[in-house]
Amino acid sequence: MCADMKADIALLTKYSQPGPRYTSYPPAPHFAEDFGINQWRQEIIESQDPARPLSLYIHIPFCDTLCYYCGCNMVATQKYEKAMDYLAYLKREIDSIADLTNSSRPVVQLHWGGGTPTFLKAEEIRDLATHLRNRFNFAADAEVSVEVDPRGLLLEQVQALRESGFNRASLGVQDIDEKVQKAVNRVQPLSMIEEVYGWFRNEGFSSINLDLMTGLPHQTLDGYRTTLKEIVRLNPDRLAVFGYAHVPWMKKHQKLIIQSDLPNFETRMAMQDLILETLEKADYVHIGMDHFAKPEDELVKAQREKTLWRNFQGYTTHRHADIYAFGASSISQTEDVYAQNEKRPDAYQKLISENGLATVKGYRVTTDDKIRRDVITELMCDLSLSRSSIENRWNIDFDAYFADSLQRLEPLQADGLVEMDSNEIRVTVLGRLFLRNIAMSFDAYLNAPKQEAPRYSMTA
Repeated sequence: MCADMKADIALLTKYSQPGPRYTSYPPAPHFAEDFGINQWRQEIIESQDPARPLSLYIHIPFCDTLCYYCGCNMVATQKYEKAMDYLAYLKREIDSIADLTNSSRPVVQLHWGGGTPTFLKAEEIRDLATHLRNRFNFAADAEVSVEVDPRGLLLEQVQALRESGFNRASLGVQDIDEKVQKAVNRVQPLSMIEEVYGWFRNEGFSSINLDLMTGLPHQTLDGYRTTLKEIVRLNPDRLAVFGYAHVPWMKKHQKLIIQSDLPNFETRMAMQDLILETLEKADYVHIGMDHFAKPEDELVKAQREKTLWRNFQGYTTHRHADIYAFGASSISQTEDVYAQNEKRPDAYQKLISENGLATVKGYRVTTDDKIRRDVITELMCDLSLSRSSIENRWNIDFDAYFADSLQRLEPLQADGLVEMDSNEIRVTVLGRLFLRNIAMSFDAYLNAPKQEAPRYSMTA
């Protein structure tokens, strides 16, 4: 596989273009402000199917320091009292939604993201987790995960997480090269990463993911080879290797990164090749996009059994769960609706104080959206698509309905990224690097005339 990849740098160059990551369809830039608090409250009331489980998301926006590459909704502060104030409003939002929720619906997944959830001290971790469990019905085998910044982390916080039911952790590493770390204002020695990783293993976390990043300033092929070697030695259960998206028009602090220090396109593509080669030898399965996992991981099993799904938390095995998301910028999702909260923490708190909810935009999906969402998500998760299955599910003639999309797929087929016959569309091994491009062929919004196109990160 890797030898073939080395011959296809030209394809990565050819298909490098702005495009969505498809954690939702339509993507978030299409959410509208005519969907607000009243609409979200009514949707919660009307969508209480007891057969549908719940996936909860908590957004903690605070960080001790600013990482220059960060694309998340975050606030860098040393004032812990801001977090204490925020948590009070977060609990009010949790109560507002819990009061509208059928108490028999099981929570099968909980994720804390940020920002840095481990900005919270051990006492607040326990308190917030207890509040959630008092208000929602957690399944005994719920998947409970947290994003972690190794810097400044204390063992007592890890113990508080485990005692609160957390069983999965995702550690932000990015790169172990000190020069790279200094350039992005995130210095964390390998010894620190090893120690923190050991804490989570010793406390009995069942799955540990490490986040890496390519395209950061001063990264080189040789330097990243060293990073991968050390990471593989740690033997995490999963790896997410994201490409840095330089979007200073969206994230002003990224202007602190000197653009001339970023690796050139050829180096970035060579790093992609190195990642695939190294992780394949280390027995990781490339699920797709930026994600890798051990063969026994449930994500790999779900992909093999065609039950894998994709949402705002990335790849997931919980396909039929409604997402209730709490905190600034968080996005909730039911079968028919997306609802996004106010992004600014202060404004979020004001809305919660006045209304109990903080929805400022959202979207009610159409039947066409649902059809295309199924197609896009199945291609990105199953790496294949049965035309007849979509036809039977939605009572359409697939080839007629998607005539334009199939035409847009033809050059990708010619380049060996997809294979098509009379019934199936299959993503090739090479095509896993181009999942966003393949999905874009079915995106009605991306391919429709519009006055102003959303600005997306590059697909490669």
